Amino acid sequence: MKKCLAAATALLLMVSAAHSADLYQPAPPMMQDAPEVEIQQSSGWYLRGDVGYSFNHMRGAQYYQGSNSNLVDFDRASLKDSFLLGGGVGYQINNYLRTDVTFDYLNKSDFRGGTSGYCGTVACTSSDKSDMRAYSIMANAYVDLGTYGYFTPYVGAGIGGSYVKWDKLRNTICDDPSVPGCYTTEHGDEGKWRLTYALMAGASIDITCNLKADIGYRFRHIAGGDMFGYNANGGPGQDKGFDSHEARIGARYTFGGCDAPPAYEPPPQPIVYK
Repeated sequence: MKKCLAAATALLLMVSAAHSADLYQPAPPMMQDAPEVEIQQSSGWYLRGDVGYSFNHMRGAQYYQGSNSNLVDFDRASLKDSFLLGGGVGYQINNYLRTDVTFDYLNKSDFRGGTSGYCGTVACTSSDKSDMRAYSIMANAYVDLGTYGYFTPYVGAGIGGSYVKWDKLRNTICDDPSVPGCYTTEHGDEGKWRLTYALMAGASIDITCNLKADIGYRFRHIAGGDMFGYNANGGPGQDKGFDSHEARIGARYTFGGCDAPPAYEPPPQPIVYK
């Protein structure tokens, strides 16, 4: 009888211990859906400023020789390279698209040319000098091609107008047999707005959260137009337009560029009692 009682007691203790272990075993955590993380779109207004150097190519020049029915080309026509300054205001629409309006000033670029014709009945030649400045207003759009570390490459295009201001043309002849030495004739200056378009490529570099450096290349074409007026049985004249290959460096300051989304906090874990 005592043996049966001892065996029953031992069995009861074993069942009680197993049941106690079941009571203190932590329940598996409940599965929860991960919260959606919103990716902030970089957007906002910005100001920009640029400096650069323009490698200028003149497509040619022509003028009326002797009468308004005889339009001839210059024998040679070239435009020197020059510096440029620019600025503008723009808007970053999203991480991939932005647009701005810019104003550029192309510093004085010297023109050198030459013509050939007749001084009376004898052939003679001339050397021609002038200079040109240009002021451009353009609307531009850019596509940012993704950010790689601190670098964001981009391509873009723009269209607008340029006010081209020519100085007086000084036409010098030294081989006129009827006049000893050299003599110079001045033709009046001209200025006019012209159609302009541009293609751009480059990269922006993050300096701070709202300041970016911008290094780029721009091809710009300015349409042809009036160049100088009539004088001494010559002129008026016009240029055939310019192409510019521009190396540019600048900066963009974005307002509110330091705004950041709140940090993600994981949900609290359930308390486990042991």
